[in-house]
Amino acid sequence: MKNVEKLSEIIAQLESFAPLSYQESYDNSGLITGSPEMEITGALICLDSTEEIVDEALKLGLNLIIAHHPIVFTGLKKLNGKNYIEKTIIKAIKNDIAIYAIHTNLDNVNVGVNKEICDRIGLVNTRILSPKGGILKKLVTFCPNSHSLPVKEALFEAGAGTIGNYDECSFGVNGTGSFRGNADSNPVVGQKNIRNFEPEERIEVIFEGYKQNNILKALRSAHPYEEIAFDIYSIDNQYNNVGSGMMGELPAPMELNTFLQQLKTNMQTDCIRYTIPNQKVIKKVAVCGGSGSFLLAGCH
Repeated sequence: MKNVEKLSEIIAQLESFAPLSYQESYDNSGLITGSPEMEITGALICLDSTEEIVDEALKLGLNLIIAHHPIVFTGLKKLNGKNYIEKTIIKAIKNDIAIYAIHTNLDNVNVGVNKEICDRIGLVNTRILSPKGGILKKLVTFCPNSHSLPVKEALFEAGAGTIGNYDECSFGVNGTGSFRGNADSNPVVGQKNIRNFEPEERIEVIFEGYKQNNILKALRSAHPYEEIAFDIYSIDNQYNNVGSGMMGELPAPMELNTFLQQLKTNMQTDCIRYTIPNQKVIKKVAVCGGSGSFLLAGCH
């Protein structure tokens, strides 16, 4: 890095495409050691943050380690250096080195680890193998017809309204809203202490839950009313942009041995372990950047 940045700024960039809410329940992605207010002079990228990695960071004058696997998966009750986990954490803390893990959230995002593997293999028409649920929320708000378009544009700009390959998705229906402001109110339309009826549009948009603060900020900025009526619902729909594993197709069917040889070349490895498939011609390929036995049932 040429310029000194705060760790919080780097974390914001990482989590803008791999939010922590995408990680699995057993995971421990995020900031392991360090303060968000630290000034970062350089980062070391690795698969596992070990004591040797901390030594390398010290040698290079770097004070941030970005690892794929969290060195701490479960709670630590003591820190006395009895194992490599405790030794690594102790050395990192003593030397003011931050450790940040970006694990299953990076696996699960549709531009993350699995997509990179698919791209290296050359797969097309890729899709998430096991989409996650509980990611999406729905915003319902009510807006005077004169301002419905600016409000929707602000919500879209903040990240609402994306469904698969489509964005700027919303639903609207016209109706009549009523309200009466008290003596302390400052109504945009109507008068204080008098019931007012206003033609309004009911606007519905879905969004990824981690964007909620920005969505509400955009709503408040664009909406003309002093008091904004809105509801937020959690929805259980599977979100096809986030989940475990990925599946795709080869541009053309390929004989098994040819595929395996190409796999070794593209993944830059000298060794591949595999079981003999029932078919000798490969058409579809499922990938998982980790332990993927739980995904076997979905490989069809």
